[in-house]
Amino acid sequence: MNTIKANKVLFKNGETINIRNGERLQVDVVVLDGKIDRVGHIEEKNFAGKVLDVKDHLIVPGLMDMHVHFREPGREDEETIETGCAAAMAGGITAVCTMPNTDPPCDTQEIVRFIKKRAEAELVDVFPIACITKKREGKEISEIADLVRAGAVALSDDGNTVIDNAVMRRALEYASMYEVPVIDHCEDPALSAGGQINEGIMSTRLGLLGNPDISEAIIIARDLALAEFTGGHIHIAHLSTAKGVELVRRGKEMGIKVTCEVTPHHLALTETALSSFDTNLKMAPPLRTAMDVEALLIGLRDGTVDAIASDHAPHAIEEKDVEFDAAPFGILGLETMLGIILTRVVRTEALRLHEALYKMTMAPREVLRMPLPQIKKGEPANLTIFNPESQWKVDKKMLKSRSRNMPYDGWKLHGRVFAVCNKGLIHHVD
Repeated sequence: MNTIKANKVLFKNGETINIRNGERLQVDVVVLDGKIDRVGHIEEKNFAGKVLDVKDHLIVPGLMDMHVHFREPGREDEETIETGCAAAMAGGITAVCTMPNTDPPCDTQEIVRFIKKRAEAELVDVFPIACITKKREGKEISEIADLVRAGAVALSDDGNTVIDNAVMRRALEYASMYEVPVIDHCEDPALSAGGQINEGIMSTRLGLLGNPDISEAIIIARDLALAEFTGGHIHIAHLSTAKGVELVRRGKEMGIKVTCEVTPHHLALTETALSSFDTNLKMAPPLRTAMDVEALLIGLRDGTVDAIASDHAPHAIEEKDVEFDAAPFGILGLETMLGIILTRVVRTEALRLHEALYKMTMAPREVLRMPLPQIKKGEPANLTIFNPESQWKVDKKMLKSRSRNMPYDGWKLHGRVFAVCNKGLIHHVD
């Protein structure tokens, strides 16, 4: 079995986990014509359909990654919607949000519709995020009403910070009319100009220009002030610093509509890994210090940090196979997100299993005001099935993504994905 229609399938001997309180139950789940037909104990001998034994596996609501780059249209050599969805399924993910820094940028309703059309046949739900400003230039807000009506679920100029305060104010005001968040890449370009890695001990030791943590903090502070003034919803993408966590925490305490996400690589790696000059470790924002990582983990635990997202950013091999300062920023993440979080966050007891799963299932959908998948009779079968204890070895040659820019080759991770189910389809992960 690879991908089949979910006409009549029994997932036998599985286990569910309550994402909110951690309660676990041994159950069988029947999927009939793409919907959950029964949950409980099902006698296999009385079932006339396909039976899949999922003993020792968890059956959970489908994982969602709210921050990915699929590069289509424009850079199909790096990733397409089809290959991006294949990578998502391999990672146990049934829904993604695509960032708008395509070529051309996703700043018109035609491009939003193009992305949705290309994804229609995929098992993975693909939700486009459209540009805050036309051409991502930060000068004039895009046609927000048209973009939302066409299917955009949020607005972002990801990769570019909207520096003009008046433009950002107008974006927040208009976006609030349509109840969509504005997602900002928080980096002051004047402070981070030329920065290759985090500014600090490692940048000095390696002789590379640094990107200081204050660059992120200044823009977050500005965004919080504008969100408070306008009443709009600001979402901070790929939060990476202790200063940023504290600012978001204060903003939430003040009642500002602010949410944020962190990436697996900012939780599992620090700037010390850069001593190898591996360009696969070059990303924006950069890897930070151990103190920053600890602050991010505390933020996840206390609710300051809402979601975990991969910031899956594919690049062609020849683009990364250059001197460090000439390489583009970005790292793959869809196929390893679940494994890294289970191995480096859950197994180290930084988060409990159900808490981590919440950050990758319900939280991103809540940020984007989407329906929440449930495992109960009559609901659409939107499921991720994986063995949290089973270990697997990352082999970049076997990735489903079209690109290979990731530093995890050879890592042993927990959480082998068995299958995903969505949109009336079931995909068995090889």
